[in-house]
Amino acid sequence: MVKLVLSQLFVIAVLFSSCNTIASKREPIIAGFPDAALARVFAEGIISTGDYETHAAFTPGGDTVYFLKCMPDLSTCAICSSYKNKGQWGKPEIVSFSGKYLDVDPFVTSDGNTFYFVSNRPYKAGDTLNASWDIWKCDKKGNDWGEPVHLDSIVNSTADEYYPTVSDKGSLYFGSSREGGRGGSDIYRAKAVNGKFMHVENLGDSINTSDNEYEAFIAPDESYLIFMATVPKGLSNADFFWTRAANNGWTKAKKLTGDVNSSATEWAPKVTRDGRYFYFGSTRNRLTALPDATEKLNQFQKKLQLSGNGLGDIYYINFSSLSLQKDSQ
Repeated sequence: MVKLVLSQLFVIAVLFSSCNTIASKREPIIAGFPDAALARVFAEGIISTGDYETHAAFTPGGDTVYFLKCMPDLSTCAICSSYKNKGQWGKPEIVSFSGKYLDVDPFVTSDGNTFYFVSNRPYKAGDTLNASWDIWKCDKKGNDWGEPVHLDSIVNSTADEYYPTVSDKGSLYFGSSREGGRGGSDIYRAKAVNGKFMHVENLGDSINTSDNEYEAFIAPDESYLIFMATVPKGLSNADFFWTRAANNGWTKAKKLTGDVNSSATEWAPKVTRDGRYFYFGSTRNRLTALPDATEKLNQFQKKLQLSGNGLGDIYYINFSSLSLQKDSQ
């Protein structure tokens, strides 16, 4: 979930994916790098460029990816898509319902039929922009998505809601700064009854703190949760944490280890549907080494336009190399 949090101008968003097994003969979602013990840039030069890209969300089959392209100050974002053909990702385009308002946090359900996202768009044509960030959804309509629908007040409040992800059981997990929480923002769950979201519950003290917890990826079977939190250094050093379901609650959250958290901002955690890769957004800078000689302006400008320049990029890593996987072995 990408968003302007309270007094800070920034984007929090979400993305899609899950961890159930798909057919072993299916082509890996991350084409070209079947092994990634260390974090790698995703689709470098096509999707991850010198612009600000983050918050990838794959369709269940892995042949379409949705992601955000944002202004450097994150004041404007649009949801884009790219399609894979013969193992190669195509030129991205802005999706049909985005490109006018600040739309973030894409997520596609496991059946591929519903698209969730977060927006400040008005409730209806002619209204002013929404004063808070709310969760919207689109249903599949042919080969495209239908008109966005605003979720009702069971989920959306007068405060901000962020980063919706949905389990295979139909439960919606999201962040919110609504009243009654433990801190500035907490993680919540809304269970579905006959396809309708019901009572919203705070996930409790094992996850939520007096600081901010924003973006949570729920495992398809709701066995674990990976989320982004600003504990204790704020958004500029936001990191990933993880927890497991236990005794009708959750284990005490731990910081996720592996080549994921850095001194930069990490957010938008997801796991591919085949359980093979963890992917995320990061503002880490890979271009800090001094050049061998004084650079000319055209050389310097070329470097500024590369991925890994300290704006946002999408990364992936073997899920098996992360601490929550090793903890279960």
